[in-house]
Amino acid sequence: MEFGIFEFLQLIGSLGLFIYGMKIMSEGIQNVAGDKMRSILSAMTSNRVAGVFTGFLITTIIQSSSATTVMVVSFVNAGLLSLTQSIGVIMGANVGTTVTAWIISILGFKVKMAKLAMPIIAVAFPMMFANSKKTKDWGNTLVGFALLFIGLQELKNSVPELSHEQLSFLESFGALGVFAPAAFVVVGTLITIIVQSSSAAMALTLVLCNQGVIPFDVAAAMVLGENIGTTITANLAAIVGNTNAKRSARAHLIFNVTGVFWMLLIYPFFLKLIVYIATNYFGTGDPMTDPEAVPVALSIFHTTFNILNTFIMVFFVHQIRDIVIKMVPEKEDEDEYSLEFISDGRPIANEAGVEQAKNEIKRFGKIAAKQTNTCRAMLSTSSDNKKDRKKYTSKLRKFEENSDRMHHEVTIFLSKISKDQSLSSSQITEVNNLLRAAHEIERIGDIYKGMTFTIEKRYDEKIWLSQEQAKDLDDFLNIVDEAFEVMMKNLDSKNVDLDSAISAEKKVNAKRKELRREHLQRSNELQNADTTAGQMLAYNDLLASMERIGDHILNISEALAGVA
Repeated sequence: MEFGIFEFLQLIGSLGLFIYGMKIMSEGIQNVAGDKMRSILSAMTSNRVAGVFTGFLITTIIQSSSATTVMVVSFVNAGLLSLTQSIGVIMGANVGTTVTAWIISILGFKVKMAKLAMPIIAVAFPMMFANSKKTKDWGNTLVGFALLFIGLQELKNSVPELSHEQLSFLESFGALGVFAPAAFVVVGTLITIIVQSSSAAMALTLVLCNQGVIPFDVAAAMVLGENIGTTITANLAAIVGNTNAKRSARAHLIFNVTGVFWMLLIYPFFLKLIVYIATNYFGTGDPMTDPEAVPVALSIFHTTFNILNTFIMVFFVHQIRDIVIKMVPEKEDEDEYSLEFISDGRPIANEAGVEQAKNEIKRFGKIAAKQTNTCRAMLSTSSDNKKDRKKYTSKLRKFEENSDRMHHEVTIFLSKISKDQSLSSSQITEVNNLLRAAHEIERIGDIYKGMTFTIEKRYDEKIWLSQEQAKDLDDFLNIVDEAFEVMMKNLDSKNVDLDSAISAEKKVNAKRKELRREHLQRSNELQNADTTAGQMLAYNDLLASMERIGDHILNISEALAGVA
């Protein structure tokens, strides 16, 4: 058959119909499952085996490894999964996606599912107009399932029968010798990147093999490339994510690329093993010579490779984590102020949303604690170093702006969650406590900003802090740091240690009284009354500001404990 523009468009359209059916079916299943899929993920522990099983289970159910990995990236972004946990889930998703190949091989090639597609749509069509959302979702799932196999049938019909001369280009790849499989790995990678679906790329590969267009050994190498190509989806999703989301996506890439690398080293021997398994245990013909035997043999290859790769790589989860941490370092300075865990403003699920907000508040609490170092640097800057002083005052003001934004976004975010009628009374209480904690952090930002104005005003008036005053303020900031440490422990813990928080705040108050008393004694000994008055005003303002920061630090612990 001649292969012109119309035939080419028919082939692309068939592939598009398959992808659309896969998309509709996957989305329908995800909607039917609702928050159950998310609950499974959010309940994950650090057990890497449990992570692998969870990834396998979810991908098997929703029939999309891309959807699973994107979900994993979003959970890492929200702080609901650690980087180590996410690597295990992604490994399991790779095994789960092999189920798709078996469904296509058995139902698409062994059973004529395309003939049942129209009856399935006839049953599903009325369901799509039902009042029940769940019934609609089931209707969409069935329609997607039917469209998937109609697309597969059309794909088989659209692939042209090519002559030996037309397939001679494969011989040019064969001339590459041991590097030929690597060349077809690249081809498979590019196809998957283009169609944005490893399932669609797998279906196309299966059809091409079944029609005798490409041999089994070429198809197997393309399948390896499809494993690499599917990682592009998670990496694209991570572009707008935080540092850990990007690391999770890179871990997916490293896992798949490493697997393909070691497989290429034993490729000829592994193919012989697959041929032996297919012919002796599955009763198929030799996939090297019989195109009809290829779909099942390719599914065996896909499954065996991914299970072996997962079994090997699961022992190197921590090493993969260390590599991606080096690949994607922590953001520094101004960049770290952007919202991370609620950056898109949408809760993943209401229970998970509370945890998202808590992680955001915890993160900004850590950033607030760091500002004592910025403040210390600002206070110790020499009188003639205007450039550095401006840098530190700008940084503190930047923190104030971003703490305002954090407070605003967290308030809106938690307000959306609080409208859910299914929230328990304890969850509503936690929402209110988090709102209060966010407000207290925002107030700390305001105080830091006020301190920058105090410093600038005094320096404009050429009133410098004395060496004794600068040292006293540095000592005071050490006490404030201790209070911040207690606050951070309370943010990280489920049980708030309120006694330690109160004790730390009392130390802050006691330190201010001690410093004021010592300062008054020193001031009485000074001869220049004008300078003394200016210094006293600035110094007392800074002492008062630091004490107020101590008050708000305590308020955060009280908010977490639910104390009014």
